[in-house]
Amino acid sequence: MFLPKAIYYEKEIQNYELGKKLLNKYKKYNIPMSIIENHNNIESMRKKSNSEFPKLKQNLIIGVRKTHKFVPNHKTSDFLVPYTSSGCTAMCLYCYLVCNYNKCSYLRLYVNREQMLDKIIKTSNNSEKDLTFEIGSNSDLILENTITGNLEWTIPKFAKEEKGYLTFPTKFDMVDSILNLDHKERIIVRMSVNPEEIIRKVEFGTSSLENRIKAINKLKASGYIVGIIIAPIVLVDDWKGKYLELIKNLNDNLSNDVKNDVFFELIFMTYSYVHRKINEEAFPNAINLYNSDEMTGRGRGKYMYRKEIKDEAERFFREQMREYFPNNRIIYIV
Repeated sequence: MFLPKAIYYEKEIQNYELGKKLLNKYKKYNIPMSIIENHNNIESMRKKSNSEFPKLKQNLIIGVRKTHKFVPNHKTSDFLVPYTSSGCTAMCLYCYLVCNYNKCSYLRLYVNREQMLDKIIKTSNNSEKDLTFEIGSNSDLILENTITGNLEWTIPKFAKEEKGYLTFPTKFDMVDSILNLDHKERIIVRMSVNPEEIIRKVEFGTSSLENRIKAINKLKASGYIVGIIIAPIVLVDDWKGKYLELIKNLNDNLSNDVKNDVFFELIFMTYSYVHRKINEEAFPNAINLYNSDEMTGRGRGKYMYRKEIKDEAERFFREQMREYFPNNRIIYIV
């Protein structure tokens, strides 16, 4: 279980079962706790320098989610849905949740889970077709589950309704607690993978590639629908060799049951001026992900790989995936 250095919480969480449970859980550890007005605006944290980013990640914020807007999505779900957490305790150098320097990527838990799941179920039941709801676009729910048990709470309740699907991505291997849940094969877990060297040098605080692959096999053996996200694709030195080794590793170590019907998503890294400034100060000895020769601006201080470079890389990945996973679908490459 994650033991934060400090906890900041909205007073209102004490009106919710999960809020009371979390406060009681952490009280025995004598962790400093402060009441805040708004989980979106913690003045003392906003004033911290970029160099203190890793320390900020050691805090835990608990509040009530006020935003419940479903955003249409046309990749692996029908809607992106705000759910029980945002941010993360890991420190991936490219994390898209870093939106305003160091001010919003730390882990925030939302205790009004009944309200959020109820809206998902009502939307699902009122639809003529089976809808898929992405509940993990703002956080890593496998990681969060080790603190809240929210997946163990969510999955059986959603499965009882017998309509629709839930999906979420993860970079973590702590899946044992959900393996025996009654999920009715309507939960889609998508494991994000990268070459082990990139995991070690870029995805700080996440599970190893070996353990992620083991988790995929466990989930499939327990009847979950599984997908694999190769993401973000980082074009470091000898990227072709590193990613070919990754693809071969997947082919060698995924179970036959997984390889029979696993699907893939491939996503190239985007980066930003904000990432650069945080990483320069918080992780001065880390790998530099910005490459002015290979990247171009895409507006609002963001960078992407130049078209000709990305096109070459996409051809490489399509060729290798045809070679090693000829019968498996690539949902998209972006």
